[in-house]
Amino acid sequence: MSAAEKIGRLRDNIQKVFIGRKETVNAAIVGLLSNGHLLIEDIPGVGKTMLAKALALSIDVPFSRIQFTPDLLPADILGVSVFSSTQDDFVFKKGPIFANVVLADEINRTTPRTQSSLLEAMNDLQVSMDGVTYDLPRPFLVLATQNPHEFEGTYPLPESQLDRFLMRIDIGYPTEEQEKRILHDQKLAHPIDSLKPVLSAEEVVELQKRVRDVSVEAQVSDYLVRMIQETRRCDAIEVGGSPRASLNLYRAAQARALSEGRDYCMPDDVKALVVPILSHRLIGNARTAANRNGSITEILLEIVDSVRVPI
Repeated sequence: MSAAEKIGRLRDNIQKVFIGRKETVNAAIVGLLSNGHLLIEDIPGVGKTMLAKALALSIDVPFSRIQFTPDLLPADILGVSVFSSTQDDFVFKKGPIFANVVLADEINRTTPRTQSSLLEAMNDLQVSMDGVTYDLPRPFLVLATQNPHEFEGTYPLPESQLDRFLMRIDIGYPTEEQEKRILHDQKLAHPIDSLKPVLSAEEVVELQKRVRDVSVEAQVSDYLVRMIQETRRCDAIEVGGSPRASLNLYRAAQARALSEGRDYCMPDDVKALVVPILSHRLIGNARTAANRNGSITEILLEIVDSVRVPI
């Protein structure tokens, strides 16, 4: 089975239970193929957790869900050393982070101390406890959901934490027809209860390797770099895209090309991913600080329009 067929099966499986924009599903798949982590942000009740669970359950790997609350501690995520009378020594009991797919549900409802416990896992794919380093399984993917910052009882993620996410995607409201289908599909039971995996861990890892083989011509990579450079020159942006942002955009563009059945990147792959890859990384100046996400998105769209597309 070709890479395109495997990705198509994954996409179709997710859409059995997630009734919403196809662009959102495609973005989530790009995140998985890029070996990155996803931040799904929107208002409550539009399907953030459903999208994350559908993606996780479509892969035949261990999956854990962590409900983030104000009283959650780092040990509740990473694990803890407990004394074993049989071994007469302390034994490390692994926490829920030691799964291939981790759903960090409502990540901005817990304290910064607990949020920061994810940094090493997301960045280095490992956990260090009591002077010992434990490797995380492959593939490893964190799917975090959060409500917008203006809702009460939330702790905004710091920029260093946001930068660990490959992309930020939103859900949006369903159309009238989609909402009718949601009501119909859940009349007797929720479709998520019968969702079966369509890919193995080995197949996902192989697809992630295939992404790196996707060809990126010099003109396309130059176009990508010019886009990042413009975010650093823009007067309305205080902190532009970092080299990590460039690498993430490069890898995601390769993943998007593979997901569409191509072995080469086009400028359209870069253009389609600028907002989800960069919008959560950039910091606006005083003029944009009051409404950062919306204003940054508008600025990025202006940058996309201003950078000449290679022929």
